[in-house]
Amino acid sequence: MRTYELVMVLDPTLEEEQVEAIVGQVRAFVEGRDGEVLKVDRWGRRRLAYPIKRHRDGIYVLTQFRLDSGQANQLNRQLDLSEQVIRHLLVRADEDEE
Repeated sequence: MRTYELVMVLDPTLEEEQVEAIVGQVRAFVEGRDGEVLKVDRWGRRRLAYPIKRHRDGIYVLTQFRLDSGQANQLNRQLDLSEQVIRHLLVRADEDEE
């Protein structure tokens, strides 16, 4: 298993319950595939450097988790299809940082 970091920029019009639901979906995806969520850090609403899909603000969420690489690609594809996630970045974390 490898360690990954996922940063999501969510639609700023979402309610807190909807944000929690998206975080819960990511957690369920990881844990449902024998992965482990290490950390979830909600940065909150932030101003974007430039508009993304006509939004000037976004809700940022950072998630660290351990998962097999093939499963991480599936998660990336799922996030691409989500309309509530306006931008995301999934990277493999350095093993030295742990």
